[in-house]
Parts: sequence; structure tokens; C-alpha cells
Amino acid sequence: MTRHIDVEVVGFARRLAAAGVDVPPTRVHAMIEALDVLGAAGLRPVYWAGRTTLCGSPEDVAAYDRVFAAYFGGHPASPPNRVAVTPVQRLVAVPAEPDDPGGRDGDPPDAPEQRIATANRIEVLRHRDVATLSAADRAEVHRYVSALLPAAPDRTTRRLKPSPSGPVDARRTVRSMLRHGGEPVELRRHRHGRRQRRLVFLIDVSGSMAAYAETLLRFAHAACRVRPGTEVFTVGTRLTRITRELRRREPAAALAAASAVIDDWSGGTRLGDELKEFLDRWGQRGTARGAVVVIGSDGWERGGTEQLATQMGRLSRLARRIVWVNPHRGYIGYIPSTGGMRAALPYVDRLVAGHSLGAMHELAGLLDGRLDSSGKGGDRAGGHA
Repeated sequence: MTRHIDVEVVGFARRLAAAGVDVPPTRVHAMIEALDVLGAAGLRPVYWAGRTTLCGSPEDVAAYDRVFAAYFGGHPASPPNRVAVTPVQRLVAVPAEPDDPGGRDGDPPDAPEQRIATANRIEVLRHRDVATLSAADRAEVHRYVSALLPAAPDRTTRRLKPSPSGPVDARRTVRSMLRHGGEPVELRRHRHGRRQRRLVFLIDVSGSMAAYAETLLRFAHAACRVRPGTEVFTVGTRLTRITRELRRREPAAALAAASAVIDDWSGGTRLGDELKEFLDRWGQRGTARGAVVVIGSDGWERGGTEQLATQMGRLSRLARRIVWVNPHRGYIGYIPSTGGMRAALPYVDRLVAGHSLGAMHELAGLLDGRLDSSGKGGDRAGGHA
């Protein structure tokens, strides 16, 4: 199943929720898994995969049929056993340019030429710097970023839970024996449980990050949607916690609510002071302990770099991993020359790009379970940047 189909499913689920059907994220994931098995070569498997997973009661079927027809077919819904098998329409139709063969007058909306041009256009946008995009292209990229499913790696918990394999659970085994007259009928076993690590975002909203801040905030909102325990802060001339605002389901509403509480948009940058405030008020008390911390900034520091180095040292002793997302990292020959980056780099585990849709995809993959492949501290960015 491609990411393209995942984005279509998410968009369809949003339309369905707007029509009054309760569509929690678990049902959306179930539909994606169903399409992995059935395939999405035509409307019939898409229809039944969605109806089986997204409809929670018979009352939802009528709304489902109506939204499905409008979203995928553009005509009244046919009975389930007569759903036409046609190519699935893409979620996003990039506006055709004058020289685009897919935008000629008279072509049907699902013409092969247009689908090829749309796919090529999306692939081009994937690698372009969002700061150089037009407003329409940037909105297109933001819609794809909002559909990402970033997650944090798991950690082992102290609590033990029953398991078919692992060490023998003596207490449960003895209780089982007592229920069977003292006979050792079965050895009960247990193992440590797994829990996902907390994900914490610190996003720079200063003037030098103005072109990239919204993209990073949309990525953080996607993480909040997948993992409710995610924490999000903005830094600039002040520290602002926007976790509550980003818990809204719709990206536009979440970004609007966050913008209303951020008072230092496009201002200066005092990373060291804001990081100290974060650690004193939240991080030291548990928010950063064992967490994966993602800092989105270009490293321009208006204050002293000594403060930033000191606070990064504190953060590195609390967090499991520190991932620094620098938009300029995506350019060939980039060297972290700003004072802030040089001060922070010895404490950073990963220094990654954050300038494009492709960079956001790579960041989501980096956070999704593969970050803990080596021990903490063994891959500091300062050793190879």
C-alpha cells in the first residue's frame, strides 16, 4: 500500500466525519490495513474495505454511500453489489499548468495523461524547498504533511504482563496448580510490556524560520493526532505550549488556534533562554525524561551560545534522543556554521533536513521505531556533521 492511497483514505475519512459518522483513527488504520490485503485496483475493494471498517452501525451506511459516491465517483451511489470498477481518483488534483498535457479542455477528469502529470507534479513538489513554492503548491504540500503518521519508538516498561513466551511467572503458575489439585498443568509465563516513548516538539517561530514554521507545526499536529501524549512548544522570544490547541482534529482549526496563542511570530530567537524555561517548568519534571525531543530551528541565536550549550547538555541527560530539524541541512555542502548550531551540535543525536515534503517523510520514518537501533550517545551528530 503506497503513501498515496494512505492520504486518500485519510481524506475520505475526514469527509465522512464531516457528514456525521464517528470515524476514530483506529478505523482509518483498519481500512488502510484492509486495502493492503484487498488491493485498490478498483472502487469495489475500496468500497467494501471502507464500509466494513468505517461504518460502526447500520445507520452509518446511508451517509457512507453518499460520501463515497461524492468523493470517489461524483455520481449517486450504486447499490453495494453494483459498484462500478473504475480507477480510484487521486485525493489531490494539482492544478494543471498551461503547458501541462493533463489540463487540456475536453479531457475527462480521470484521464491517464492527467493522472501521470499529477503524479509527476507531486514528485517534483516532494523535493522542492517549501520557501520557494507558490501559495497553492505550499498548501498542497501541507495537506500531504498533515496526512503523515509520525510516531515515536517503543520503550520497555517495568510492568510485567502475561505472554506465551518468556520467563516463568511463578505466582500465576502456582495459582494454576492450586486450581487443578496441585498438578502442574501449564507453566505460565510473562514478559515486560512495551510503551511508546513521549514525543516532544520545540519549534522555532522566529523571523528566520517564518517560511518553514507552518510546515513543522503541521507535522507536529500529525504526531498529536497519532499519539495523544505528544507535547508541542514554540520558541522565539518566549516559550509557548500549544499542545492543547494542536489536539484539534482538523489541521486548519488546530493551526488557527495555535496561531492565536503564539505572540512572538517572526520575532527574534533566544533558544538558550527558552530551552532553560522549558526544562525548568516541564522537562525536568518529566516531560523530557526518556522522550524523543525534536527541535525545529535553523540555529540562529540572539543570546549567548554558552546558555544554549548548557541547556542542551541538561536536555541530553534527560531525553532518550534529540533530533534537530534544520531546513538548511537539506542543501548540498551545508555546514553548521551559526553559533547556535555549533553550541548545540555535540548534544544532538540526529541532524536532519526539514525543508521539503520529502524531508518530512524521512523525519516520520526516522521517528517511527528505527531511532533506538543503537545505544544513546553513540551517534551524536557532532561526530560526523
